[in-house]
Formats: sequence, structure tokens, C-alpha cells
Amino acid sequence: MKGLRHRLILWGGGMNALFAAAAFYYSTILPSWLRLAFALGFPLFLLVALRLRNQYWRGVSATLLVVGFWGWYLNDPPRNDRDWQVEYSIPADAVLDGNIAHLQHVRDFAWHDESTFTPHWYDANYDIDTLSGVDMVTSYWAGESIAHVFLSFAFLDGRHLAISIETRRQKRFPYSVIAGFFHHYETFYVTADERDLIGVRTDFRRERVYLYHLKLTPGEGRRLFLNYLHTIHRLNTVPAWYNTLTDNCTTGILSEAQAGFRYRLDWRILLSGYTASLAWKMGFLDQRYSFPVLRRLSQVRRPVGATPGFNYSREIRQSLPAATSGR
Repeated sequence: MKGLRHRLILWGGGMNALFAAAAFYYSTILPSWLRLAFALGFPLFLLVALRLRNQYWRGVSATLLVVGFWGWYLNDPPRNDRDWQVEYSIPADAVLDGNIAHLQHVRDFAWHDESTFTPHWYDANYDIDTLSGVDMVTSYWAGESIAHVFLSFAFLDGRHLAISIETRRQKRFPYSVIAGFFHHYETFYVTADERDLIGVRTDFRRERVYLYHLKLTPGEGRRLFLNYLHTIHRLNTVPAWYNTLTDNCTTGILSEAQAGFRYRLDWRILLSGYTASLAWKMGFLDQRYSFPVLRRLSQVRRPVGATPGFNYSREIRQSLPAATSGR
């Protein structure tokens, strides 16, 4: 029994050492040499502590190291004042005046290819009473299991406001999927014109993009839009960490929709490429078709060489059945 307990302690210490090493390595600590020193030094000191012969000092030293790490990690604050990449440099803000939502800094980049653009933002007002529908967009860049999922809100005047929950990226770090599991990215709500947010995916990156109309009542759509606006406004003063596992693009949508906690742990949320099939099973997509048929009908197809123009939102819906595009 004593040997088993000792092995469990070593295993737990090893797991803490690995997690702490990664957390320090992907942290935002400055200067970089200090971040790397913690990433290398902490697991080394912890493993040495666990090997001490004296049981008392082994317990004290290991406990102090582990408590110190988690004390730092759980209190490591997200921030809004970093040196951001241009795409994430100017956050949107939303202010409500009765039924009118005043949106500041709606992104409308003119993309030249998949990675270069001319930046542009504009301000706009949206009458919440004229919200006419909500579409879910899934965009695949590799394989079937992982997709980027976001929503677009339609209004009676023909405008569409797309909102994507993403990682807010700094200039000094290259993008890393693994980094998203730690305190590396803040959460950022990209609030943009469809010809920017969807257009770069369909026309320049040539990703497989699907657009599904969500079956929501007017009241449900309104509440969802308002929840997004409140979060957009709050993040300007109360930043939050992004987490690939627990606080990502799909769990964020469920959070805004106030969905039950059990759905946030569904494997089709964790493997976001299958999120649309979950939405279909929950009755939020057109039930006249089986999901495979609906998925085929909902793919956005663009001519080779097409670029997003003023009528982009209308054009991408012309090839979709009215029931799937919200027309």
C-alpha cells in the first residue's frame, strides 16, 4: 500500500510538472527568457522535491511548489493592452439605446489573398426588432472533425452581421493549437461584415463553408443577439481567457444561447466539425431533410476567381434552398 501511494504521488507530481511546464511555456510572461526559465526550472525542482529522502521536507517542498504554481495560474489575469495582430487590434463595442444597437468597429477588411488585406472598420446601428433570422456557419480547412463555427444575424433591410468567437493573437507569438489549452489567448468576438468574415474563407482560403439557417423563434433570436451584444461590451473592460477545451468558438455559442451544460461536453462540440449534426438532432435545423442531405444542400459554392462584393451575402444564399438559407 505504501509503495502504491508513493507511485501515485510521483504520477500526480509528474502530471503537475508536465502541465506547469506547458503553462509556463505558453504563458504571456515577459521577458521571454523568464518564461522559458520557469518552463524548464519548475518541473525540474518539483521532480527533485519528490525524490527527497526526508518525508517531511519532501511533502513540504512539493506542496509549496504545486500550490505556488496553481496560485499563479488561477490568478494570472487576461488583458486587453497587448501588442495585438491587426485583425484583433480593435475590438467591437455595443451600446443599446432602446431597441437600437449601436455597434462600433464592425470589421470590413478588403482581402487581397488568404493572408493580406486592407483593414477597415465602420460603425452601424441595428434595430433589434428587425432581426429576421440567425444562420450558423461552419468552415472546414482540414478533415471532417474540426471546423470553425460562428453565427450571422440577418435583418429585414438585407444586412447581415457575422460574429465569430476567436483567439485574440499577439504579434510576438506564432499561432499554436496547443497554446489554446493554456493562458495564452484572450477571447475575442470578431464582429464583421459577411464579405470579410465569410468571404475570406470561401473566396481566398477556399475552405469548405456551410451555411445553415437556425430554427429559432423571434424571441429566441432576439435574446441570443442581445447576449452576444452584452458579452461584446463586457469584454472591452473585463477580458477573458480563451480555452480550446472549455471556452472555444462552439462552447461560446452554447453559452450565449444559455444551453444546458451537458451539451457543452458533447463530443460533437469538442469535435466542432460535427456541431451542425448536433444542432440538427436538437431540432434547430431543417428537419425535412436527413442531415447528410441538408449538409450537401447547405454548402456555399463560389465560382473560381470570385471575390466578395457588395452583394456577397445575397449571392452566397442564392445557391441554397430557401429553407436552409433563411430566405
